[in-house]
Amino acid sequence: MTPEAGSPDAVREATRWLKQAEHDLADARFCGQNGRHALACFLSQQSAEKAVRGFLLFKGVEDIWGHSLADLCEDAMAFDLAFDAIKSTATLLDKHYSMTRYPTGLPGGVPAEAYDEMDSVRAVGIAAEVYSFVNARSDNQRD
Repeated sequence: MTPEAGSPDAVREATRWLKQAEHDLADARFCGQNGRHALACFLSQQSAEKAVRGFLLFKGVEDIWGHSLADLCEDAMAFDLAFDAIKSTATLLDKHYSMTRYPTGLPGGVPAEAYDEMDSVRAVGIAAEVYSFVNARSDNQRD
């Protein structure tokens, strides 16, 4: 049984996802500051994905499929049209879901050598923006 939108169960589950999104964002910052740029980019994508999933869970969405921020933000727009404003920025993180982890995404190289500080700084910045955006909407609705 799926929790009803805004119910204590939905808020509790959404809060768990937002908390993990916050931890992933902190870990992304740490990795970027310590030269692990591919991992920082992946964790940035994960943070943003978990934040948007948390919002959808709060709204009582039962089936949340996939990892694409483009799709997740589109789903969130059904509840809050303001997600249209963050969607174009958030989708820039979608490329970091697989390419940061698997050499098959790169011709002749490995992600650990292909990503640099500029990549991780940008990804962490976008993830922080998405997290803040989602968290503000979640805080408003938990009150």
